[in-house]
Amino acid sequence: MESRDIRIRRLIYQSSYTGTRETDLLLGQFATLHLANLSEVELDDYEALLIQGDQNILAWVRGDLKIPANLDGNVFALIKDFNATL
Repeated sequence: MESRDIRIRRLIYQSSYTGTRETDLLLGQFATLHLANLSEVELDDYEALLIQGDQNILAWVRGDLKIPANLDGNVFALIKDFNATL
């Protein structure tokens, strides 16, 4: 089983190399600053978002597409708020 520290480092790495430069910057910076403060459930939610792919995440953050209800929680709100500060 992966330790919390290793999980966070893996998620930061995955967030920084999603495939699209804009998403890499957004999620990489977000992950570096916020993942250590998230609960295990929130890390699960973050990981579920990452699995959806960079194109979807960027479209949801921009408001181009409606995010599915099961992914529209606290973690996504944090990402959207973080994006507004960039």
